[in-house]
Amino acid sequence: MELYYSFSALIVLASIFAYLNYRFLKLPSTIGIMVIAIVVSIFLVMFGETVLPRTFGHLNKLMNSIDFTEVLMGAMLNFLLFAGGIHININDLKEQFRPVLIFSTAGVVISTFVVGFGMFYLLPFLGIKLPFIYCLVFGALISPTDPVAVLSILKQANVSKSLETKVAGESLFNDGMAVVVFTVVLQLAVGKEVDLGVESIGLLLMKEAGGGILLGVLLGWITSRLMREVDDYIISVLVTLSVVMGGYLIARQMHISGPLTMVAAGLFMGNFNVRFKMKSVTQDYLIKFWELIDEILNAVLFLFIGFELLMIKDLKHFMVPGLLAIAVVLIARLVSIWVPTRFMSMRTRFSPQTVKVLVWGGIRGGVSIALAMSIPKSEYSEIILSITYCVVVFSIIVQGLTIAKVANPKAIAKEEEAQEGIVADEHA
Repeated sequence: MELYYSFSALIVLASIFAYLNYRFLKLPSTIGIMVIAIVVSIFLVMFGETVLPRTFGHLNKLMNSIDFTEVLMGAMLNFLLFAGGIHININDLKEQFRPVLIFSTAGVVISTFVVGFGMFYLLPFLGIKLPFIYCLVFGALISPTDPVAVLSILKQANVSKSLETKVAGESLFNDGMAVVVFTVVLQLAVGKEVDLGVESIGLLLMKEAGGGILLGVLLGWITSRLMREVDDYIISVLVTLSVVMGGYLIARQMHISGPLTMVAAGLFMGNFNVRFKMKSVTQDYLIKFWELIDEILNAVLFLFIGFELLMIKDLKHFMVPGLLAIAVVLIARLVSIWVPTRFMSMRTRFSPQTVKVLVWGGIRGGVSIALAMSIPKSEYSEIILSITYCVVVFSIIVQGLTIAKVANPKAIAKEEEAQEGIVADEHA
């Protein structure tokens, strides 16, 4: 019952904050909820024990009773990624396959090392000594863009379909690579023996990422076969729910990537429903159900992120390192996008506007916080969690609220037309 009470409290708070944001702040819903939660958290941290001791105690108890890493990585993320996968057009993804693949693999590795080296050499100027291996741990957990944050914010950005697919596709698929890099580096950091051979890491990646995608496609194919003859929205909803919940249990048992399983299953089912013999009304119910699940869980997740401030002790001591981390992460993002685009320019042209949107659209979110909270307690875990929180809050609020202005649709369209003209001349 404790979990039920906790989730009930979060839903009530999320609905109140969503209402306040709609009436007064008028920010995008998820960002508005998080901003209000952060303001409430700051107030409680500063004055809670004296002004509202009971409220402060209850919220602290609520946040301490929930394992954020397990709740996000083991439950919420699966629903959100499946819902995100359903709405991605497979044909658009095929057209952008090369950049999505390279950004979600090589881009993560490049960013990890740029952040690692940057923090290792710059933190000593602030009087903080963080071992290089823990700098790499921070680099690995902060490098993947968060699919939930990206997909929720891209809805308001009004970018071109090809650019949206690049950004969304990268965020959906880079989790597999990021988890492998994070797992290897963290094991090294805590002193475990790890085989760093190319073959060993390659096999780990194949099992984690490849296994997850294969399982997702298999689940999607089996479910689509079952649903072909179904024209009942209740059964359709139940079947898709079983894919998400049962699929995660199978992936966990097999030690493969649950997030990639959900992405692949969602992509498969979202793009093969034309063969189902269900009426448009049933399809409409199914799509609206998953849109509603997406909105509700997004609200709860961003509320979580806002209230995570209560879990961080002495955050003010890490504000300057946090600002440094924001700058380093942005530079790493630029390098991890710019370098691959130089190699891909032989076949795929990237205009300056496109690169700018890819860099600024690399939004970090709950996944990074969840990974930071999974680090075993040590003298370095608190600073990593604190600077991760600073980067995530900046990313969601500042980058999330300005991405629509950065993504100038007219400028991007003109540059894409010019690039197509250059490519056509080269092939002539």
